[in-house]
Amino acid sequence: MFIAMNRFHIHKGFEEGFEKLWRERDSYLDEVPGFREFHLLKGPEGDESTLYSSHTVWESKAAFEAWIDSDAFRKAHKNAKAPEGTYVGPPQFEAFEVVL
Repeated sequence: MFIAMNRFHIHKGFEEGFEKLWRERDSYLDEVPGFREFHLLKGPEGDESTLYSSHTVWESKAAFEAWIDSDAFRKAHKNAKAPEGTYVGPPQFEAFEVVL
């Protein structure tokens, strides 16, 4: 298995809108071969921001890479824009191959 995560630092006061964006968007993930599961995780709150992580589980790294190159990926990200001021900075991508 393969796990892909994006970490987002969201400015205080923008959390509700960020969660709504993810809750209401069409992800098209169920159409993609090799997709297993998705979670949006809410982490610790700092003085200025809250940490979130998108977490997807795939059958393999190849399945994840096929998703990135797919029409489903382009459709899912086409209108996934948060209001200006939401993000502290760009998301940080992390990838893991499951060993156990």
